Amino acid sequence: MNTDSQKTYILAIESSCDDTAAAVLQNDKVLSNVVANQAIHQEYGGVVPELASRAHQQNIVPVVTAALRKANIDKKQLSAIAFTSGPGLLGSLLVGTSFAKSFAMGLDIPLLDINHMKAHILAHFIDEEGYDKPSFPFIGVTISGGHTQIVRVDDYFEMEVIGETIDDAVGEAFDKSAKIMDLPYPGGPLIDKYAQLGDPKAFPFTKPKVDGLNFSFSGLKTQIMYFVQRQQEANPDFLKEHRDDVCASIQYTIVNILMDKIKKAVKETGITQIAIGGGVSANSGIRTALKKAETTHGWKTFLPKFQYTTDNAAMIGIVGYLKYKDLVEKDSFQNLEVSAQSRLKI
Repeated sequence: MNTDSQKTYILAIESSCDDTAAAVLQNDKVLSNVVANQAIHQEYGGVVPELASRAHQQNIVPVVTAALRKANIDKKQLSAIAFTSGPGLLGSLLVGTSFAKSFAMGLDIPLLDINHMKAHILAHFIDEEGYDKPSFPFIGVTISGGHTQIVRVDDYFEMEVIGETIDDAVGEAFDKSAKIMDLPYPGGPLIDKYAQLGDPKAFPFTKPKVDGLNFSFSGLKTQIMYFVQRQQEANPDFLKEHRDDVCASIQYTIVNILMDKIKKAVKETGITQIAIGGGVSANSGIRTALKKAETTHGWKTFLPKFQYTTDNAAMIGIVGYLKYKDLVEKDSFQNLEVSAQSRLKI
């Protein structure tokens, strides 16, 4: 088993939803980060769990093989295997979990179960040129298709969720708004694209009132649906004529909802370091608003490299490395009885 003075090689596996991913890290540096996407879900306008599980079974061996080859290391050099144990789609998680267990058993190396949501936050600790790392404590904001959370982060493994969505996640709000507008799945990136061409104040939408630091997006989604229906009844060409303005108005509203809660979190905690993660953190409106806040509010904001925003294995690998170091010191590695969990809290 490697000690901290030696090079630590972590093979990481991510299969929580519809992307099969594998990465190899040497300590906190990414040597390879391979992702196989599943295009089949576009036909259905969303992820179909059974199809996702089958695709993971087809992809996982080629993806892991490619990750090892690109990292230019032999599997016998691996120090440990990290894998996503949850949260996510149970069938998808089971494919990654089963493969990781079998591989770890065959190589007789430690197995590290990783919380997907913690990984989105700790992706900021990947050693990447040109990207700073936050110092503790900081506020982590995870925004994705399945999750919206504000997390107080006091250490690598000391985190507390202080705000979260009570219904839909922000990524779901973007995608379902896009579906209402007949945009193809996944529609969130398309709303971002068209929003940059439109007037963000063309169509004002009401922001939901939710106590504390929690979020709600289901009411906004319904509001957008009825708005589009009314406008199209009056003018069947409404979306063709006003697509960019509608997208800009939707994005403007969602970004403001997020920023209002982040401002409230900063005020309540006194923490002015904000690190954002998750697929929706690639959204240009959110990135612009956060960078602007550095000047207007005196915050220090941390935006991940684009390839570490959507689901990927590198973020699993960095948590694996941090966990490996901690467990080596404690001489306390887990056994192979760890299981996948579709619902797993930070």
